[in-house]
Amino acid sequence: MIVVVPVDPPREGLVLSELVESTLLSETEAVRLYEAAVIDVVRTAVDSGGNLLVNYRDEETLPEKAADEGGDAESEVRSLVADALEGTDTAIDDVRFERQVGSSKSARVGNTVTHLLEREGPDSVGVLEPTAPTVGRSDVDGAAMALRRHDVVLGPSSDGRTYLAAFTEPIDFEAAYTPPELATLATRVGDAGLGLGFAPAVPTVATPSGLTSTIATLEAQRVAGRLGATATAAVVDDIGLCVGDGGDLERR
Repeated sequence: MIVVVPVDPPREGLVLSELVESTLLSETEAVRLYEAAVIDVVRTAVDSGGNLLVNYRDEETLPEKAADEGGDAESEVRSLVADALEGTDTAIDDVRFERQVGSSKSARVGNTVTHLLEREGPDSVGVLEPTAPTVGRSDVDGAAMALRRHDVVLGPSSDGRTYLAAFTEPIDFEAAYTPPELATLATRVGDAGLGLGFAPAVPTVATPSGLTSTIATLEAQRVAGRLGATATAAVVDDIGLCVGDGGDLERR
Protein backbone atom coordinates (compact mmCIF):
# COMPACT_ATOMS: atom_id res chain seq x y z
CA MET A 1 0.00 0.00 0.00
CA ILE A 2 1.15 3.53 -0.80
CA VAL A 3 0.67 5.51 2.41
CA VAL A 4 -0.06 9.13 1.57
CA VAL A 5 0.43 11.64 4.39
CA PRO A 6 -0.92 15.09 3.37
CA VAL A 7 1.16 17.73 5.16
CA ASP A 8 0.72 21.50 5.33
CA PRO A 9 3.75 23.73 5.90
CA PRO A 10 3.74 24.37 9.67
CA ARG A 11 2.72 28.00 9.67
CA GLU A 12 0.77 30.02 12.22
CA GLY A 13 -2.82 30.61 11.21
CA LEU A 14 -2.78 27.59 8.89
CA VAL A 15 -2.37 24.47 11.00
CA LEU A 16 -4.75 23.42 13.81
CA SER A 17 -6.63 26.70 13.50
CA GLU A 18 -9.72 25.15 15.10
CA LEU A 19 -7.76 24.64 18.33
CA VAL A 20 -6.55 28.24 18.35
CA GLU A 21 -10.12 29.49 17.91
CA SER A 22 -11.74 27.33 20.58
CA THR A 23 -9.09 26.30 23.14
CA LEU A 24 -6.36 27.87 25.25
CA LEU A 25 -3.64 27.09 22.68
CA SER A 26 -1.79 29.96 21.03
CA GLU A 27 -0.89 29.91 17.33
CA THR A 28 2.73 29.16 18.21
CA GLU A 29 1.71 26.25 20.43
CA ALA A 30 -0.61 24.94 17.72
CA VAL A 31 2.29 24.89 15.27
CA ARG A 32 4.46 22.99 17.74
CA LEU A 33 1.70 20.46 18.34
CA TYR A 34 1.14 20.01 14.60
CA GLU A 35 4.85 19.50 13.95
CA ALA A 36 5.03 16.87 16.69
CA ALA A 37 1.96 15.05 15.37
CA VAL A 38 3.42 14.98 11.85
CA ILE A 39 6.68 13.56 13.21
CA ASP A 40 4.87 10.75 15.03
CA VAL A 41 2.64 9.93 12.05
CA VAL A 42 5.57 9.88 9.61
CA ARG A 43 7.50 7.56 11.92
CA THR A 44 4.53 5.19 12.03
CA ALA A 45 4.17 5.31 8.26
CA VAL A 46 7.83 4.42 7.60
CA ASP A 47 7.66 1.72 10.26
CA SER A 48 4.68 0.12 8.53
CA GLY A 49 4.77 -2.15 5.52
CA GLY A 50 3.62 0.66 3.22
CA ASN A 51 5.54 3.02 0.95
CA LEU A 52 5.44 6.61 2.24
CA LEU A 53 4.40 9.47 -0.05
CA VAL A 54 4.33 12.93 1.53
CA ASN A 55 1.73 15.04 -0.27
CA TYR A 56 2.50 18.67 0.56
CA ARG A 57 0.57 21.89 0.00
CA ASP A 58 2.44 24.67 -1.73
CA GLU A 59 1.69 28.32 -2.43
CA GLU A 60 -0.81 27.46 -5.19
CA THR A 61 -3.18 25.64 -2.81
CA LEU A 62 -2.52 27.53 0.43
CA PRO A 63 -4.95 30.19 1.70
CA GLU A 64 -3.82 33.66 0.66
CA LYS A 65 -2.84 34.72 4.18
CA ALA A 66 -0.65 31.63 4.72
CA ALA A 67 0.90 31.92 1.26
CA ASP A 68 1.80 35.57 1.90
CA GLU A 69 4.04 34.56 4.81
CA GLY A 70 6.75 33.71 2.29
CA GLY A 71 9.21 30.88 2.59
CA ASP A 72 9.21 27.73 0.57
CA ALA A 73 6.43 25.32 1.52
CA GLU A 74 8.15 22.24 0.12
CA SER A 75 11.36 22.99 2.01
CA GLU A 76 9.43 23.50 5.24
CA VAL A 77 7.69 20.14 4.85
CA ARG A 78 10.89 18.35 3.85
CA SER A 79 12.65 19.74 6.92
CA LEU A 80 9.85 18.50 9.16
CA VAL A 81 9.94 15.03 7.60
CA ALA A 82 13.72 14.94 7.96
CA ASP A 83 13.29 15.58 11.69
CA ALA A 84 10.86 12.66 11.85
CA LEU A 85 13.31 10.32 10.15
CA GLU A 86 16.15 10.95 12.60
CA GLY A 87 16.99 7.70 14.34
CA THR A 88 15.12 5.56 11.79
CA ASP A 89 16.46 3.37 9.01
CA THR A 90 14.79 5.57 6.39
CA ALA A 91 16.63 8.45 4.70
CA ILE A 92 14.96 11.57 3.35
CA ASP A 93 15.95 10.52 -0.18
CA ASP A 94 13.90 7.35 0.29
CA VAL A 95 10.70 9.34 0.82
CA ARG A 96 8.60 10.42 -2.14
CA PHE A 97 7.35 14.03 -2.12
CA GLU A 98 4.62 15.33 -4.39
CA ARG A 99 2.64 18.57 -4.26
CA GLN A 100 -1.09 18.54 -3.79
CA VAL A 101 -3.39 19.67 -6.59
CA GLY A 102 -6.93 20.92 -6.00
CA SER A 103 -8.94 23.77 -4.51
CA SER A 104 -10.34 21.80 -1.56
CA LYS A 105 -9.32 18.88 0.61
CA SER A 106 -11.78 16.62 -1.20
CA ALA A 107 -10.26 17.58 -4.54
CA ARG A 108 -6.68 17.23 -3.34
CA VAL A 109 -7.23 13.79 -1.80
CA GLY A 110 -9.31 12.66 -4.74
CA ASN A 111 -6.73 13.78 -7.30
CA THR A 112 -3.94 12.00 -5.44
CA VAL A 113 -5.78 8.72 -4.85
CA THR A 114 -7.24 8.54 -8.34
CA HIS A 115 -3.94 9.38 -10.02
CA LEU A 116 -2.02 6.78 -8.07
CA LEU A 117 -4.58 3.99 -8.55
CA GLU A 118 -5.23 4.65 -12.24
CA ARG A 119 -1.80 5.74 -13.43
CA GLU A 120 0.63 3.79 -11.26
CA GLY A 121 -1.36 0.65 -10.52
CA PRO A 122 -0.56 -0.09 -6.85
CA ASP A 123 -2.66 -2.64 -4.99
CA SER A 124 -3.99 0.11 -2.73
CA VAL A 125 -3.58 3.70 -1.58
CA GLY A 126 -4.13 4.86 1.99
CA VAL A 127 -4.50 8.49 3.08
CA LEU A 128 -3.18 8.87 6.62
CA GLU A 129 -3.95 12.14 8.38
CA PRO A 130 -0.92 13.90 9.91
CA THR A 131 -2.92 14.88 13.00
CA ALA A 132 -3.41 11.37 14.43
CA PRO A 133 -0.16 10.87 16.38
CA THR A 134 -1.33 7.83 18.36
CA VAL A 135 -1.93 5.78 15.20
CA GLY A 136 0.05 2.56 15.38
CA ARG A 137 1.82 0.46 12.80
CA SER A 138 -0.77 -2.26 13.38
CA ASP A 139 -3.54 0.19 12.43
CA VAL A 140 -1.89 0.91 9.07
CA ASP A 141 -0.85 -2.64 8.31
CA GLY A 142 -4.20 -3.96 9.52
CA ALA A 143 -6.00 -1.66 7.09
CA ALA A 144 -3.80 -2.92 4.25
CA MET A 145 -4.67 -6.50 5.17
CA ALA A 146 -8.38 -5.64 5.39
CA LEU A 147 -8.25 -4.40 1.79
CA ARG A 148 -7.92 -8.02 0.73
CA ARG A 149 -11.54 -8.43 1.85
CA HIS A 150 -12.90 -4.94 1.23
CA ASP A 151 -12.53 -2.37 -1.53
CA VAL A 152 -12.27 0.54 0.89
CA VAL A 153 -11.30 0.74 4.57
CA LEU A 154 -12.08 3.79 6.72
CA GLY A 155 -10.58 4.60 10.10
CA PRO A 156 -13.03 6.58 12.28
CA SER A 157 -11.65 9.54 14.22
CA SER A 158 -12.86 12.42 16.36
CA ASP A 159 -16.00 14.40 15.57
CA GLY A 160 -17.11 12.23 12.67
CA ARG A 161 -13.80 12.51 10.83
CA THR A 162 -11.41 9.88 9.51
CA TYR A 163 -7.73 9.45 10.28
CA LEU A 164 -7.28 6.84 7.54
CA ALA A 165 -9.03 6.17 4.25
CA ALA A 166 -7.61 3.35 2.16
CA PHE A 167 -8.75 2.46 -1.34
CA THR A 168 -8.30 -0.24 -3.97
CA GLU A 169 -10.69 1.60 -6.29
CA PRO A 170 -11.38 5.34 -6.62
CA ILE A 171 -14.74 6.83 -5.63
CA ASP A 172 -16.50 10.11 -6.38
CA PHE A 173 -14.45 12.45 -4.19
CA GLU A 174 -16.39 15.63 -4.94
CA ALA A 175 -17.16 17.18 -1.53
CA ALA A 176 -16.41 13.77 0.05
CA TYR A 177 -14.36 15.32 2.86
CA THR A 178 -17.20 17.43 4.23
CA PRO A 179 -18.91 16.94 7.61
CA PRO A 180 -19.87 14.36 8.64
CA GLU A 181 -16.77 13.16 6.83
CA LEU A 182 -16.89 9.50 7.84
CA ALA A 183 -20.53 9.11 6.88
CA THR A 184 -20.05 11.04 3.65
CA LEU A 185 -17.15 8.86 2.56
CA ALA A 186 -19.07 5.72 3.51
CA THR A 187 -22.03 6.89 1.41
CA ARG A 188 -19.77 7.49 -1.58
CA VAL A 189 -18.32 4.02 -1.21
CA GLY A 190 -21.81 2.55 -1.20
CA ASP A 191 -22.82 4.65 -4.21
CA ALA A 192 -19.87 3.18 -6.10
CA GLY A 193 -21.01 -0.35 -5.26
CA LEU A 194 -17.81 -1.07 -3.35
CA GLY A 195 -17.31 -3.11 -0.19
CA LEU A 196 -16.50 -1.16 2.96
CA GLY A 197 -14.47 -2.17 6.01
CA PHE A 198 -13.37 -0.26 9.10
CA ALA A 199 -10.12 0.16 11.01
CA PRO A 200 -9.97 0.76 14.79
CA ALA A 201 -10.80 4.32 15.82
CA VAL A 202 -7.93 6.75 16.54
CA PRO A 203 -8.36 10.36 17.77
CA THR A 204 -6.97 13.41 15.97
CA VAL A 205 -5.49 16.52 17.52
CA ALA A 206 -7.28 18.66 14.91
CA THR A 207 -10.34 19.19 17.13
CA PRO A 208 -10.72 20.05 20.84
CA SER A 209 -12.39 16.74 21.70
CA GLY A 210 -9.83 14.86 19.65
CA LEU A 211 -6.98 16.60 21.43
CA THR A 212 -8.32 15.69 24.87
CA SER A 213 -8.82 12.10 23.72
CA THR A 214 -5.26 12.05 22.39
CA ILE A 215 -3.87 13.40 25.67
CA ALA A 216 -5.83 10.78 27.63
CA THR A 217 -4.52 8.07 25.30
CA LEU A 218 -0.94 9.27 25.75
CA GLU A 219 -1.32 9.20 29.52
CA ALA A 220 -2.74 5.67 29.44
CA GLN A 221 0.12 4.53 27.20
CA ARG A 222 2.63 6.13 29.55
CA VAL A 223 1.16 4.35 32.56
CA ALA A 224 1.28 1.06 30.67
CA GLY A 225 4.88 1.68 29.58
CA ARG A 226 3.84 1.63 25.92
CA LEU A 227 4.14 5.26 24.88
CA GLY A 228 4.40 5.47 21.10
CA ALA A 229 3.79 9.08 20.09
CA THR A 230 6.87 10.42 21.86
CA ALA A 231 7.15 13.70 19.95
CA THR A 232 3.55 14.67 20.66
CA ALA A 233 3.81 13.57 24.29
CA ALA A 234 6.90 15.75 24.74
CA VAL A 235 5.16 18.85 23.35
CA VAL A 236 2.01 18.21 25.40
CA ASP A 237 4.15 17.96 28.53
CA ASP A 238 6.20 21.04 27.66
CA ILE A 239 3.12 23.17 27.01
CA GLY A 240 1.56 21.74 30.17
CA LEU A 241 -1.66 20.40 28.68
CA CYS A 242 -3.86 17.97 30.56
CA VAL A 243 -7.44 16.76 30.74
CA GLY A 244 -9.32 18.22 33.71
CA ASP A 245 -11.82 16.46 35.95
CA GLY A 246 -14.66 17.60 33.72
CA GLY A 247 -12.96 16.28 30.59
CA ASP A 248 -11.96 19.74 29.36
CA LEU A 249 -8.54 20.79 28.15
CA GLU A 250 -6.54 22.51 30.88
CA ARG A 251 -3.01 23.62 31.75
CA ARG A 252 -1.18 22.09 34.66
